[in-house]
Amino acid sequence: MKKLTQEDFQERRDHLAAEMGLRSIAIISTRAEMLRNRDADYKYRSDSSFFYLTGFAEPEAVAVIETFDSEEDGYSYSLFCRERDREMEIWNGYRAGVDGAVDDYEADEAYAIDLLDEEILTKLQNKDKLFYRIGQNAEFDARVTKWLATAGGESRRGHAIPGQVIQLDRIVDEMRLQKSADEIELMQIASNISAQAHTRAMQTVKPGMMEYALEAELNYVFGKNGCVPSYNSIVGGGENGCILHYVENDKELKDGDLVLIDAACEYQLYASDITRTFPVNGKFSPEQKALYNVVLDAQIAAIDAVRISNSYKEPHNVAVRILVQGLLDLGIMQGDLEEIIQKEAYRQFYMHGTGHWLGMDVHDVGSYKLDGEWRAYEAGMVVTVEPGLYIAPDDETVDAKWRGIGIRIEDDVVAMPNGPHVLTAAVVKSVEDIEALMAKAKVA
Repeated sequence: MKKLTQEDFQERRDHLAAEMGLRSIAIISTRAEMLRNRDADYKYRSDSSFFYLTGFAEPEAVAVIETFDSEEDGYSYSLFCRERDREMEIWNGYRAGVDGAVDDYEADEAYAIDLLDEEILTKLQNKDKLFYRIGQNAEFDARVTKWLATAGGESRRGHAIPGQVIQLDRIVDEMRLQKSADEIELMQIASNISAQAHTRAMQTVKPGMMEYALEAELNYVFGKNGCVPSYNSIVGGGENGCILHYVENDKELKDGDLVLIDAACEYQLYASDITRTFPVNGKFSPEQKALYNVVLDAQIAAIDAVRISNSYKEPHNVAVRILVQGLLDLGIMQGDLEEIIQKEAYRQFYMHGTGHWLGMDVHDVGSYKLDGEWRAYEAGMVVTVEPGLYIAPDDETVDAKWRGIGIRIEDDVVAMPNGPHVLTAAVVKSVEDIEALMAKAKVA
């Protein structure tokens, strides 16, 4: 099993400490456990940025990084976490405890989480800058405000406290945006597993099947590989494919319809994100095929635009031009290509962007613009490329033969020095390859 090492997490803390500068402190909390209903919790998943810096996956934890008066002093990493508790571990599982935080997670110091309010006051002293994730959690914001107020009282005895409070995400989000070779390898594993799931879906679907039954085929592949979905799976048959965030997945899949599946898993907290659209009965109709090939042409060209130094927006611009020309060629739209693009009249049929950053979160962190301008791709950035066309079932401006067809094709792409690398290439997407795969013997 591929995993990041403690050396990986230490390198990230080294980077953060260097960015913070001298006489600074960063306070990073993980997310709270979430109640599903009554006394049942959702399965816990740590905050991505907290895990990115610590590798620590338990709830009720806070990391503190302190820099001092000179670079020679280095920095200190403290971890506040739950103590070992024999009775609670019988009920809820193993805890690292303060000893494990030092021995297994390489904290310089570890404290029981109950001591945070007390110990943090000392750590705030003689610091010029405080970095924390402002606005992530109102309750934690209030605690930080109280700590500063309390420590401010102490400052009258000669102990300075931070005069600047700085958004930590500004640093960590940029760190997370460019993936290392090890991170890309984890994302490749997630993508390969997700590709297997989509392949299985193509091989098992049949008319009369329920959308949730097809979703179960995806979840089977995710689960047997030790993964969970990166997001709520979309399995939309027929006109449900025109609903961008359709997650009910409770309708029957009908002969002659397409089914749009937007589903993928995360591996070791790194996400993949795939969409494929294919015929329930294994054969595209002429109209379905025509629209599908317009989207596929747009997607292939957009992927090719994910190149270092290209604008982030370039894949979208490329895709829009091909989609609009395809709609004009098919008679679904009328008018001038440039005017349609300028006025965004195409949004009747294509109303979303062509991609988003991908990483530990499926909609990953990182600014899309710098100084008001679309940023350029750099090596290690990972983006989805997902153009689509959606002809609403009640759109009377369009010939009836096109109505109710929703198509999206999505892959995960890394900007690399030698050109775009498609992480999700293991699942077919041409009309010919899809029909050939679906014609083969069904999965047992």
